Amino acid sequence: MKKIIILILLTTYYSLLTTSSTAQTPTPDADQIKEQLIENIASRVAELKLVEKRGIVGTVTDVTNTQITLSDTKNNTRFVDVDELTKFSSPDQEDSFGISDITNGTTLSALGLYNKESRRLLARFINVVTLPSYIYGKVSEIDTVNRTLAIAQVSKNVANIDIGNSTVILSYTKEDDLTKSSFSEIEKNETIVVAGFSDLDNNGLIIADRIILFPEIPSVININNTTPSTESGKITPN
Repeated sequence: MKKIIILILLTTYYSLLTTSSTAQTPTPDADQIKEQLIENIASRVAELKLVEKRGIVGTVTDVTNTQITLSDTKNNTRFVDVDELTKFSSPDQEDSFGISDITNGTTLSALGLYNKESRRLLARFINVVTLPSYIYGKVSEIDTVNRTLAIAQVSKNVANIDIGNSTVILSYTKEDDLTKSSFSEIEKNETIVVAGFSDLDNNGLIIADRIILFPEIPSVININNTTPSTESGKITPN
């Protein structure tokens, strides 16, 4: 912000000096130049304060050639404007993806200039993203050979979790707070929270990105009353 104000100051001052030297009217005195300079800077700073860089993540509810309407994670409606400078990207269509490929229900992240007065975002970058699934429940089965877990949920569904080498596993206790853990330390009936993404090749499997174990928190979930989930990995706790 300071650099922008200095640039405005120099530009305005130079403009005033040039005008005063070439105009046929009487040359303005130093006080007039100073007052006009202050007024121009104050006006420009006020405009800059209305705009800030911001990002929005949401699901598309409507789309036109110049505007995308999103419902964000808090169910607020957000309006995103696009122009010839907006760049689009998608993991599935790296070279040819554009606004014409965006449909209702697509999850997007938009980064650009947010106007606080109009509450609209002028997007500079729009990307198709996949939001993680969050699973809360109790470990009902452990497959040590395939490194998978079955998690019984409050909804009485069972989520199947795949644990890879990059999965971050943590354990929380009152005394030690968060500490690093491992697959071998996961125990049956343990309370667990998983953040992960659906396996593209197996709709019934979630690839875990992060796991937090809560060995001190007892679970009230009855494993005998749970059933396998059929929700393509997009399981959320009730």
